[in-house]
Parts: sequence; structure tokens; C-alpha cells
Amino acid sequence: MQGLMQDWPLLVHKIIDHAALYHGPREVVTRTPEGPIHRTNYAEIARRTKRVAHALERLGIGSGDRVATLGSNTWRHIEAWYGITGTGGVYHTLNPRLFVDQLVYIANHAEDRVVFFDPQFAPLVSAIAPRLRTVEHYVAFGDTAPSEFRGAIPYEQFIAAADEDFVWRDVDEKAACGLCYTSGTTGNPKGVLYSHRSNIIHAFMACQADAMGIRNADTVMPVAPMYHANAWAIAFIAPMTGAKLVLPGPKLDGESVYDLLDRERVTVTAAVPTVWLGLLQYLESTGRKLPHLQRVLIGGSACPRRIIECFEQKYDVDVVHAWGMTEMSPLGTLGSLTAEFAGRPHEEQIVQKLKQGRPLFGVELKIVDDAGREVPRDGKAFGRLKVRGPAVAKAYFRGEGADAFDGEGWFDTGDVATIDPAGYLTITDRAKDVIKSGGEWISSIEIENVAVGHPAVAEAAVIGIPHPKWDERPLLIIVTKPGEQAVKRDILQFLEGKIAKWWMPDDVIFADEIPHTATGKIQKTTLRERYGSHRTAAG
Repeated sequence: MQGLMQDWPLLVHKIIDHAALYHGPREVVTRTPEGPIHRTNYAEIARRTKRVAHALERLGIGSGDRVATLGSNTWRHIEAWYGITGTGGVYHTLNPRLFVDQLVYIANHAEDRVVFFDPQFAPLVSAIAPRLRTVEHYVAFGDTAPSEFRGAIPYEQFIAAADEDFVWRDVDEKAACGLCYTSGTTGNPKGVLYSHRSNIIHAFMACQADAMGIRNADTVMPVAPMYHANAWAIAFIAPMTGAKLVLPGPKLDGESVYDLLDRERVTVTAAVPTVWLGLLQYLESTGRKLPHLQRVLIGGSACPRRIIECFEQKYDVDVVHAWGMTEMSPLGTLGSLTAEFAGRPHEEQIVQKLKQGRPLFGVELKIVDDAGREVPRDGKAFGRLKVRGPAVAKAYFRGEGADAFDGEGWFDTGDVATIDPAGYLTITDRAKDVIKSGGEWISSIEIENVAVGHPAVAEAAVIGIPHPKWDERPLLIIVTKPGEQAVKRDILQFLEGKIAKWWMPDDVIFADEIPHTATGKIQKTTLRERYGSHRTAAG
């Protein structure tokens, strides 16, 4: 016997309809790529979204057609997303930090038909356009076509004659509505194809109080870009709840981020650790404070202890450590403290906060050994992390990378991790980055997090280098803060007592910079190419 409830489809464009009807006057604020602040609201965005959809339909865009966006977080980018999904189309986020060849591969693999782009990316679009086989139209976010790419239609002209009474096209909730490619650290980038249903369910999951906990009374600023796994769902959550939305555009330096946090009285924000390092350095150099900010979500890579402690102890801002993947829409775990840790001493709390957190309802996790057997949840046993759930990919676009998915629906994340008895996940390494020394695993991430606690260290990375006896040993690469100096002895003495003795790096190298991927993660493949032949006196 089935329940007698209405079959109300979970469609993404219903979010913007809801926002217009119940949160219409709520502000959406953008720092434009040109610099000035632009102010609008959900009601106006909803009207213009209908125009985007109508204009796209007049170009022949319909069910399943891919429409690319190459832009920073702005109100126009939000309008384009919802307009694309309202035609039955699929928004496809292109990452401007990728190399030209990668962008060409991704756009051709997706078979994009239209590209929306920010004017500041016009030179990049001009470089890739001659090699894009399926793109028929280019739309530049703005009032005029940029001089570097005159063939584009200005966005405001594109939607001017379109109908804001457009009726959303009827699609199945399981139909595709979004496409995002992984960064492609091994092999070509792979496409993750989100459905309307998965995006809505993921937004519900992320709204939980122990997750993002975003409310109507909040002012939320997603510094995490829309091309980085759906801006961590905030582009859906903010209009769903009616929170004021602040969009930082392309300027993500410490001063620019602070200016918006302070000017717009932002209460919740989210980004990768490198953004917060820049903000904290700006605050330290200027003596400014964060009187309005209540909560910071940090993910994308492991968050160093000093970032958490600085936010919480110096600025009274709660830090929520998060973990996820493009394949998970992206949120998987968040580090809110459970009741058993809430009243404990600071040191016990910080130990839990440094972990990646507990899974949201709708995310299942398990750790398995090399034979596929599940290992104990004791916080000590390492293994490969597998996940499944209604907002987790079951395959990659066009069937690539099938070996990452098993017959029981589990996706192999490629991470090595532990889960403690309270359910908190700790990512110890990517499987390809883990250091095996004498048959035991060493966590490069844990060494890095301790090393950046040294007062002279701006950033740290650890890779394994060959050793004749132990197979591999850790090599620590350090970038010092501007004006600061350190020597190998200082760094090693700082690590003593904070990591296992046999984890101590065999050597320390000082570098001018550490390379990062397009999503801000340390590019360890490049570091291994650069330093993999390094030998210490012992090695």
C-alpha cells in the first residue's frame, strides 16, 4: 500500500519562485567585477531569471542541453543558473583557473551550446572559442560586449526583449540540471551530473542546524565560487531560506573579503583555508575586528589548527570544519560539536574540530581495508573512505571512471581516513598521497597542519620521498610569511612532541611558493616531480 501524498516534484527553479513569493524584498548584494556594489532582491532576480529562460528557449535550448557559465559569484550568474534549469537545460560551470587545454576538453566533452561569461574572462574565452566544437552563442555578463571578444551578446541586451511571464518547462525531478567537472588530478577531468532532485535534497541536508544552519535572519556570503561544486549549495540554500545573500565577485583578497563582511554585516561565510589565511593576515596587520560574523565554514582542504583558534579566540567566531567532494554535491561531513563535547575543555574540543566532522543525514560512510573489509570505527584504523547517498554520484558523465563505483552503490572517494566512536571523520591523506614508511602509514595532512602553527610559517606541504630502508620518508616543504625567517632546526624542534617521533620529516625545504590546483588544493603531483629525487643524508 502506498501513501496518499501529493507527488510534488523537487525542481530547482521552485526555489527561486519560493524566494520571490515569501522573501521578495530580501537583498542580494554583489561586488561587481568592475568594483562598485550592486543591490537587488529575490523578487527582481526571479523576474529576470524568467527572462533568461525565455531568451535561451528562443535560441533553441531545451531539455538536457548544456549551457556553460564562466563567472565569479554575482547576481547575474545566479539568474543564469536558475534560468538554465527552468528551460530543462543543464548549467555547466567552467573553472577559470584551469588551463586553456583543460577548458577546451571540458566544454567539448560536455558539448556546451551556449557560454555565459564575466567580462574579465573575455581574453580566456577568446583563446578557447576557436577550439570549441559545439558552442553556438556567447553571452557576456554586462551591458556591453567586451572589447576582447566582440562576438558576444551583452547579457542585458540578451534578456531585454524576453518575457518575464515565461512558464517553467515541465521536467522530471530526476532530470539533469547541473554539471561540474572534477579537477582532473589524474587523467582527464570527469563530469558529475547533478539532478534537480539531488540538488534539492542536498540543500535540505545542508540546511540542518548542525550543518550550515542558515536561517532567514542570516546574511550569508559564499566566498566558495559557484564553479567549485555549486558554491557549496549556498546558491540554493540562501533563496530557499530567504537569507540575505552577499556575492563577492572576483576579488577574494583579505581586504576585499573583510570589506564585505563588515559593510554588509555578514553572519555566515564559507571558503577554503587559503582565503581565511589571507583574511586573518589582513586583520592582524590592520587591527580590525569581526563584530558581525558568527560562523565560518571551512572546507576544500584540511583546516590548520591556528586558523580555528584565531577565529574563535581572537574574533569570537565559531568555525565549522567541513569535508566533501564534487561527487557529493559537495557536502559530506561537518564538524559541529555534539552534546558530549560541548562542555569539555578547549583542548578536547579543538581535537574534534580539527577532524572533518560527522556525516549529514543522507550521507553514509564506511572505511575499508585493501581487501574491501570494513575496519573498526575506533579513530585508529585507517582505510579507504567510501560513501553513498541521494546526493552522491552513481556514475560519471559518459560512463568514465566506472571503477570508482561498486555494485552496492558505494563511491570510492580516493581518501584515506579514520572514523572515531563518536562518528567524526578524519581524512589522513589522499590514497595517492599517503606516505608508507616501514609498512605503516604517515599522514601528510597532520604534519602540515602542525607545521603551519609555527609563527613564521605561511604554508606547508608534505610529500613522501624514496628511502632505501623505510621505502618512503616525509619531506616537509615550507613557505615562510613575508618578512619572517626560519631554519630547519627551528621547524623540527617545533614539531617535536606534536607528532609521532617516527613521523618526523627527514628534511625541510624552504620554497618561494607551493603550487595549488584550480580548486585551491596543494598540487602534490607537481611537488613530487619537483622534489621527488631529493635525498637526505639518511636517504
